[in-house]
Amino acid sequence: MEELLELRRYIEEKNYDAALEIVGELEEMSKEDKLNKIYSFAVILLIHLIKQEVEQRTTRSWNVSIRNSVREINCVNKLRKSGEHYATDTELKEIIAEALPAAIARASLEVKEGLYEAKDLMALFDNSKLIDHGFELIEKQ
Repeated sequence: MEELLELRRYIEEKNYDAALEIVGELEEMSKEDKLNKIYSFAVILLIHLIKQEVEQRTTRSWNVSIRNSVREINCVNKLRKSGEHYATDTELKEIIAEALPAAIARASLEVKEGLYEAKDLMALFDNSKLIDHGFELIEKQ
């Protein structure tokens, strides 16, 4: 809110360079918020992909969660008017990779009823294949 008041003041003073600087900061804050949301949905997506991989089974609930996460990632990532994306494919893959440690930690509490510690769980699947699979699901939709 403070930034908007400052922006208004700069515009009223006709200090357009300072106003454009504030606009740039607001754009960056908005993008960062979108990327944080994508990260959160990527964690959920990966949790269920890990459970599927390690337990070699799936449930309707896991499938729905995967579909919802993919849909939300795509929705959040899309710029409304232009149809472009906040995150490029490379950035999206990086976000998924960054989300993996959090997903492993959370999945370790759920896979086989918490049987594995996070470090042990990580050894049960190929991290890069899981990241690629998550990205492919997002890209397909």
